Amino acid sequence: ASGAVFDATVRAFRQRATYVPLLSFLPLLAQGAVLLAAGRMVVNGSLSLSGFFIFNLLLAMLIVPLRSLGMWVGQAQRATASGERIFEVMDEPEGVEDRPGARELPEGPGAIRFSGVGFGYAPDRPVLQGIDLEIAAGRTVALIGHTGSGKTTLAALVPRFYDASEGHVIVDGVDVRDVTRRSLRREIGVISQDPFLFSATVRENIAFGVRDATAEQVEEAAHAAQAHEFVVELPQGYDTVIGERGITLSGGQRQRLAIARALVIDPRILILDDATASVDATTEARIRAGLAVAMRDRTTIIIAHRLSTIALADEVVVLDHGRIAAHGTQAELLATNAVYQELHGHGLLQGLLKETA
Repeated sequence: ASGAVFDATVRAFRQRATYVPLLSFLPLLAQGAVLLAAGRMVVNGSLSLSGFFIFNLLLAMLIVPLRSLGMWVGQAQRATASGERIFEVMDEPEGVEDRPGARELPEGPGAIRFSGVGFGYAPDRPVLQGIDLEIAAGRTVALIGHTGSGKTTLAALVPRFYDASEGHVIVDGVDVRDVTRRSLRREIGVISQDPFLFSATVRENIAFGVRDATAEQVEEAAHAAQAHEFVVELPQGYDTVIGERGITLSGGQRQRLAIARALVIDPRILILDDATASVDATTEARIRAGLAVAMRDRTTIIIAHRLSTIALADEVVVLDHGRIAAHGTQAELLATNAVYQELHGHGLLQGLLKETA
């Protein structure tokens, strides 16, 4: 699909490169022809000189609006095509819907259980197979493995970004497919590697999704995420507009705002998807400090490739080709699991045991 869009864009630019100069030249050619005819009329005496100048002035005034009209027609056609693509996306039915009779997620501490879970983006290409895993309430589990091993997919089944094709995902004793998506996702905070921020104020970005969030709640979340210090130094503090995708902020600042956004809803479950992968060591330390506070007394799933935040985990689950290859503490897996040993050998965990010793 992206290749077809690229080819169509190239063809459009080629046509534009051909027609735009031609369309700019044709009005001048027509104006020259009209002036030539009018000049002959002046010579023949059928048109006065003053009439000639008035006619020329009116002609010049007419050409500019006509040329603009052509540009507006082209812009309208492009806008119509863009609008059609946007509405196609907006009208696309969601892949995950609430079941008839779905109920609210009951109160609970945030315990998670995967029972015989399988999933595939295509029927003949399973991504997860036979996943049996229990995460006790308040515990932190790190999912590690090579790229494509199914770490992010497994975590995405908890908030029902996808539904398991086999088995059950259970939160606090209830299958997630039996509760409403709104009530489920209200209890889950997701912090991704590249958080999306809006062209709005810092306060509005943190409070996104919580309509009645108070200023005190927003600032409390920012303090917990280690974001308050840099926010108050912005020109208008919490009322500073940060631009689309937070373009005026550094990567670490954007990430800390994402942590604050996750905390303001006071979730019982946190999912950290490569939250420190794209920042330097100093910024990573600040983000990890915010994560340590955010994870306190919450069930947390950590997904990482660089694995810098694995020191925060109580347990480690090694995924290999969509299956659980090992489950235990860092020291246990380093002594017994080949996949974990390979990751360690590549330098992904160097110094980690020293930090936690």
